[in-house]
Amino acid sequence: MKINQEKAKMWTAVAKYLLRPKIHQDCSRTLLQAQKGKFNHRRHFSLSGRPWQHSSRIAQPVQAFGVSAAIQNVETLEANQFICVHWEDGSKSLYPSVWLRDNCQCPDCFLHSAKARKLLLENLDVNIWAKYVGMTERKKVCIIWPDDHTSEFEAEWLKERCFSEQARANVQEELFLSERRYWGSDLQLPTMAFEEVLHSDESAYKWLVTLKKVGIVLLTGAANRQGEVLKLGQRIGFLRLTFYGPTWQVQDKVDANNVAYTTEKLSFHTDYPVLQFPPGIQFLHCIKQTPTGGESEVVDGFHVANKLKEVNPQAFQILTSTFVDFTDVGVDYCDFSMQSKQRIIDVDEKGQVIRINFNNATRDTIFDIPAEKVKPFYAALKEYVNLLNSADNKYIYKMKPGEIVVFDNWRLLHGRQSYQAGTEISRHLEGAYADWDVVMSRLRILRKNVLSRK
Repeated sequence: MKINQEKAKMWTAVAKYLLRPKIHQDCSRTLLQAQKGKFNHRRHFSLSGRPWQHSSRIAQPVQAFGVSAAIQNVETLEANQFICVHWEDGSKSLYPSVWLRDNCQCPDCFLHSAKARKLLLENLDVNIWAKYVGMTERKKVCIIWPDDHTSEFEAEWLKERCFSEQARANVQEELFLSERRYWGSDLQLPTMAFEEVLHSDESAYKWLVTLKKVGIVLLTGAANRQGEVLKLGQRIGFLRLTFYGPTWQVQDKVDANNVAYTTEKLSFHTDYPVLQFPPGIQFLHCIKQTPTGGESEVVDGFHVANKLKEVNPQAFQILTSTFVDFTDVGVDYCDFSMQSKQRIIDVDEKGQVIRINFNNATRDTIFDIPAEKVKPFYAALKEYVNLLNSADNKYIYKMKPGEIVVFDNWRLLHGRQSYQAGTEISRHLEGAYADWDVVMSRLRILRKNVLSRK
């Protein structure tokens, strides 16, 4: 208890020091002053305490990626276990010494051609401290370690990696684009030209950014033949191969091996929850459309899940904690026998919805939960499905030949209204999948290319 109290006092002192509006010199520390063209290094005093925390209400916002940064001075804290950088804009950034040593950018520690760390973790001393610290021309922080190894860090590189809460949030948003625009029946379906997406980086960037935020984009002007989705696959990188092939044909089939290959109504579902890692993106290209029926339906599963959390927290808790068995057995691209266990609603460590896993057709008859929990589960699932089918939440549209709808298979649930079977195939869609990793990779590359031209 005494040790914890001492640590609390110590880190309170550190926090107060870091959050002071002005920098004062006293006998317990010496700040490094920038001297043009010289590398200054001095020993510094130490504090002791608990890890420094930066309140988002106090943290100075740091713009990630390509931010202009200049260093005012630099010092060590906590027995040289931390290095504090004071920026010319008045903000401060605290960096653990162990993190700096782990991320040394010298050729011995980092392979720049691969942008990959060479330093082995087994060779890293987690108790490392900075022997000397200084800066050059306000542009670099220079550190000498106890074994006399030297590390240099560019100011912009450091500021992009500031550990403050606000700075970390900014960088994470830049990297993963987590912003969502939720919608219901009032959706204004984003529409773009297929050929422009294929040939213009600006259009392709807009396409993928919109896909990430809204969850769905309609592309127009594709040819009425198979193979157009392959072009989109090449545009982003590559498509995902599944047991139904690199692409698959949605049409009425005799002895159909999937309910989608019938003329019946398809209820709201996500594709492939039977896979441990379902495809993140789905493409559907309309090659031929039936005169009557066959309308497509989509619903924002994240938006509806949040509504469920508000109106029935217990149902939300059941669907985010109960593992449901899914199965799919058959023959297509090859023979397959798949099994998985998924929660209907996946959430992250903050409780935010990150993926919906629901396909009533492939939900298994095997259910690996105690018998007394079965009925409460059904009640929770039924309430979610009722919300999905609410007229306020779903959007209905009918695809035309030459249109390709691209949507987030982790977020949107989609369905189809029934249509009449004929002597000939009256409705033909070609489908394909891609993973979010591939899409996000292309989005980051496109963003860099597009923004560099402005």
